[in-house]
Amino acid sequence: MTRLVMLTPDDKLAEIKRLYYQTTKRTIKEDFAKALELLKSMDGEDERERAAVYMDGLSQMRSDWSRKRKPPKLRFKRF
Repeated sequence: MTRLVMLTPDDKLAEIKRLYYQTTKRTIKEDFAKALELLKSMDGEDERERAAVYMDGLSQMRSDWSRKRKPPKLRFKRF
């Protein structure tokens, strides 16, 4: 059976930071979802503000990595 651990606000922020620094293109969706749940569980606005920069960074990575790459356009020389 898994033991439930109550995280302090500092522990929650530390986990969001860890997710931010260790996320990869392959894990970004799960990491962002976990960070969002941690953010929602924070009680005060002050706590959320401290995590905002990491959440913004995770959101930006998710957007960048989920964007589909367009193949380069072929250019033909005109004579």
